[in-house]
Amino acid sequence: MPELPEVETVRRTLKELTHKKVIKEVVVSWAKMIKRPENVEEFSDALVGQRIEDIKRRGKFLLIETTDFTIVSHLRMEGRYGLFSKDDPVDKHTHVIFYFEDGSELRYKDVRKFGTMHLFKKGEEHLTLPLSQLGPEPFDSSFTIGNFKERLSKTTRSIKTALLDQKIVVGLGNIYVDEALFRSGIHPERIANTINDTEADTLYREIIATLSEAVEKGGSTIRSYVNTQGQIGMFQLELFVYGRKGEACKNCGTELERIIVGGRGTVFCPRCQK
Repeated sequence: MPELPEVETVRRTLKELTHKKVIKEVVVSWAKMIKRPENVEEFSDALVGQRIEDIKRRGKFLLIETTDFTIVSHLRMEGRYGLFSKDDPVDKHTHVIFYFEDGSELRYKDVRKFGTMHLFKKGEEHLTLPLSQLGPEPFDSSFTIGNFKERLSKTTRSIKTALLDQKIVVGLGNIYVDEALFRSGIHPERIANTINDTEADTLYREIIATLSEAVEKGGSTIRSYVNTQGQIGMFQLELFVYGRKGEACKNCGTELERIIVGGRGTVFCPRCQK
């Protein structure tokens, strides 16, 4: 599933490709993707004549802002946006098409059909789910070390499970939790409220640093991720542990191990993360 760096990369390219385009028609071929409103025709009709004003991001969600509305879009496992001309053949896995007045088309393709779209009047998208309970953004001033320590101190879950909870800090998924924990020297099964102040300081810094570096590299292409222009991310070349079970630790040479934590495959170094 795309995490913050991948979604941020999609946001940037999508904004560049669609800015100020006016929607002429919206066709939805897989109604279950539209979660709000329940009537798909209402979703499509509301967007006719709307201009794309901005593309923002909240955690792992894309926020497509039009003249009067905001589309809250989650890519899930395989979701992908692309800009096409009207003459380009439509892939069988394309389930939503935004037709623009200039003849171009924004197509949403999703092999597994897990992606979701919610439509809100602009300004109301943060008042209810799926955005209302999200924690602070890791690059925002609201993500403070004090708040981070307080939230960790109140949970008896494993540190990995706690970091995957989007109420503590948004945008982290399996890849970047494993990477941040390795860079902090913290075992993924440590109970979150046993993390001391020094360890929390380090983890806080490494979360921000890891995500920042991944954004700069365009995210990590694991399996099928590409950005809106079809370009792969490059941060996978920098990964220390994720996807490297059985390989040598880049720091100490110890063989990396894989365990299950909170139902998620987790790779770590048994020496660097005791």
